[in-house]
Amino acid sequence: MLLMSFAYIFIFGLLIDRVCKQIKVPSLIGFLFLGIVLGPHVLKLLDGGILDLSADLRQVALIIILSRAGLSLDIKGLLKVGRPALLMCFVPATFEILGTALLAPSILGISRIDALLLGTVLGAVSPAVVVPKMIKLMDEGYGMDKQIPQIILAGSSADDIYVLVLFSSFLGLAQGGDFQATQLLNIPISIILGILVGGLVGAGLNAFFKRFDWPTVSQVIFLLGFSFVFVSLEKAFPQVPFSGILAVMSMGILINRLDGKRAQDLSRYYNALWIPGEILLFVLVGASVNLPYAFQAGWLPILLIALVLCFRAVGVLVSLSHTNLSLRERAFSVIAYLPKATVQAAIGGIPLAMGLPSGEIILTVSVVAILLTAPLGAFGIDLSYKKFLSKE
Repeated sequence: MLLMSFAYIFIFGLLIDRVCKQIKVPSLIGFLFLGIVLGPHVLKLLDGGILDLSADLRQVALIIILSRAGLSLDIKGLLKVGRPALLMCFVPATFEILGTALLAPSILGISRIDALLLGTVLGAVSPAVVVPKMIKLMDEGYGMDKQIPQIILAGSSADDIYVLVLFSSFLGLAQGGDFQATQLLNIPISIILGILVGGLVGAGLNAFFKRFDWPTVSQVIFLLGFSFVFVSLEKAFPQVPFSGILAVMSMGILINRLDGKRAQDLSRYYNALWIPGEILLFVLVGASVNLPYAFQAGWLPILLIALVLCFRAVGVLVSLSHTNLSLRERAFSVIAYLPKATVQAAIGGIPLAMGLPSGEIILTVSVVAILLTAPLGAFGIDLSYKKFLSKE
């Protein structure tokens, strides 16, 4: 029955992907609905074993996402675009996290620390939606005179790293119970250790690959193996502030800095891995949704998401202040920073899997955010870029 569950996921997932592309709807929306339909509250076609493994499988998908981002993130390009791109990496997400921390306790009835955790889940923009759109704009020459696609592309790539590090830190605080300000000191230590360990391993692996001339597929397996080690170390030694997810990113970034050609070759394999990974990730997230609970929550998650998106919009406008962008170009940037999908799918179910009391509502809000913002952002970009941006 477990193998049949995988068969249902991949066969129907590929069919759904084809249909979504035909009607120009983000495929991840179709995968989510497929998971809900196949899951325990509708057709009940998925074996309990695959649902038990859901958290671990989503973790693997997250590692693939982070590795792809690290191998393709151009630090030089990010610095070249300048201050607006750097601010877009963390200011909009920070505004949204703070907005969630302020509003979620009264709207959803959760604690402040759980609200911060929810904010980190909601805070990331979706590269799966944004990156292809910005590449299309660059190919067509829209916004290139002021480097608007590059600013959004660079910001959205690094935005996820910032949010995931905060999520890891706040998850530890939520598990520990009472909030203590001194625990926030673990965040910079966690970031520094993650960067150092990942960077050293990335540099070592790059030298190792160069010395012994391993085939690219073997190099990918090595990278995946060390990525699993990083994430496992973070869980095995919770008393040591160390970010496994940042180590995964740093490993890819160092390889990219040291050998851009190798990074491109590795990225192609990770892109191929992402095809089944994306289907599995979003279908399992959909299957994890407790439909009776979601209906019981009603319109409150929608209200919260709408309000915190306003905070996010202010964060984007703050990031773009003191630039030569027009009001229309700034409005386009706000629209382009709306979509949520990949990160929310990867981490939205982790609090529930770890037994946190707020896990059910965090997962529900995550799925609602994907269903609302992914198509809203995708369609918004397509409908507005020709009107709001100038063409070279």
